[in-house]
Amino acid sequence: MSAVFDVLRHVTTATITTMLLQKGIRRCWLNGPKPLQPYGTRLIGPAFTLRFVPSREDLATPESWAKPISTRGAIEEMPEGCIAVGDAMGIQTAGIFGDILTARMMKRNVTALVTDGVVRDKAGVIASRLPVWCSGVAAPASVNGLTFVGWQEPIGCGGCAIFPGDIIVVDEDGAVVIPQNLLDFVAHEGAEHELYESWVVSEVEKGVKLPGLYPANDEAKARYAAWRKQRD
Repeated sequence: MSAVFDVLRHVTTATITTMLLQKGIRRCWLNGPKPLQPYGTRLIGPAFTLRFVPSREDLATPESWAKPISTRGAIEEMPEGCIAVGDAMGIQTAGIFGDILTARMMKRNVTALVTDGVVRDKAGVIASRLPVWCSGVAAPASVNGLTFVGWQEPIGCGGCAIFPGDIIVVDEDGAVVIPQNLLDFVAHEGAEHELYESWVVSEVEKGVKLPGLYPANDEAKARYAAWRKQRD
């Protein structure tokens, strides 16, 4: 899978959504998660899912953090290289993770955290160096608005269905999910699409009009094929 990931690192999340659209998948960009700070790199990893439900006062307590089913327990199950994806139902008033938890995730070589909710301890989270895509920051802890109920089961995050092991890609445009069975298609067709768009940009810079160029008509396809052959 690492070879496919190497190809995918050169494919933007914008292009990924276009490739998935060709397969009829429209809900692949997670609505909400944005980079907590500029990271300047594209990250990829299999999804490790985290599920929260609305807060219930007898369960969502500080004491719950010491139970086997807890965010602390989930972190110890995260495999190296995964991207943790938290279904926080878009709740903006309770930070699901803070600096100590993200520091532990870094020690476990987790690639990133993605959530449609928010985090707390922003300065500490940034200092932990764990890349985070979230919808904001809030001071209150998760139990103020959420109950953590488990990990590695299907979730909804940012309007998208996420299954454990789905491929998550994050960059400055946000986060997208790729179904496992479409990974090869998205990576290789996406890389070709990126190459074509780079040629289109060079044509636009020469003053070529967009109609017939983007999308390409037969004449543009022929010129691109000749350019690509010369490039190779």
